[in-house]
Amino acid sequence: MAAMDKPRKKATQKSAKSTTAINKKSKGFTDEERGAMKDRARELKAEGRRGARADKADGESAVLAKIAEMQGPDRAMAKRLHAIIKASAPALSPRLWYGMPAYAKDGKVVCFFQSAQKFKTRYATFGFSDEANLDEGAMWPVAFALKELTAAEEARIGALVKKAVS
Repeated sequence: MAAMDKPRKKATQKSAKSTTAINKKSKGFTDEERGAMKDRARELKAEGRRGARADKADGESAVLAKIAEMQGPDRAMAKRLHAIIKASAPALSPRLWYGMPAYAKDGKVVCFFQSAQKFKTRYATFGFSDEANLDEGAMWPVAFALKELTAAEEARIGALVKKAVS
């Protein structure tokens, strides 16, 4: 009889929202995002193997190989950006970051190029990390859409990269 004396737990009702969520497939990360994460894992593993032996030449060859894999306008922009960044801030070391060409100071990424092809977007992106010294008041841009590089964009990028490492 003791078992009957215990109050019964009320059956909980699931809302319609929670039951339909179970039947839906989670969008999660895209294939491109998962690929970038895998690229980053490989980069970290390679950095760990190289350790103190890692040098600027290793990063340069990896970046140039990644640029060579790009198609059409992305490849042309990446080649030109590589030259602009090297000329504007020779202290930056080329390296891969999430499978993208990036440029680091003291091992920390300052700027990077994301091809339009990588995430199937309509434009490429040139961006800066929080390591870049671009602070300007309470708000400033850290990424730029690129459709093409004209002399004006090249000059602006060169100036931004110089400022970023100052």
